[in-house]
Amino acid sequence: MHTVADTHDEGKGQYFWVWGALLLLTAVEVVLAYRQVFQPIRMLEALMILSVIKSALIIGWFMHLKYEIAAMKWVMMVAVCICLCLMCVFFADAFRIIHLGVK
Repeated sequence: MHTVADTHDEGKGQYFWVWGALLLLTAVEVVLAYRQVFQPIRMLEALMILSVIKSALIIGWFMHLKYEIAAMKWVMMVAVCICLCLMCVFFADAFRIIHLGVK
């Protein structure tokens, strides 16, 4: 029989490391946003990649998906892919604001 105690390490140390990594990634995002070292499209790409990494850390450790069965992980990944596809569809519609002349 599968129990959480068999696979789940209850140590607080790993949560502090993940929390530290999240703080570091957030600091990188803030520095990138204020310094604006990239073009806007590259900036958006960099910030989106960092956000995906941060969300994976949060989902994996703090929401304990890391310790779930494989089927649950697949359901989650399929849902994330569907959400990303929907975002791509609706972001294309958002570009029309550029051509409307709204200031």
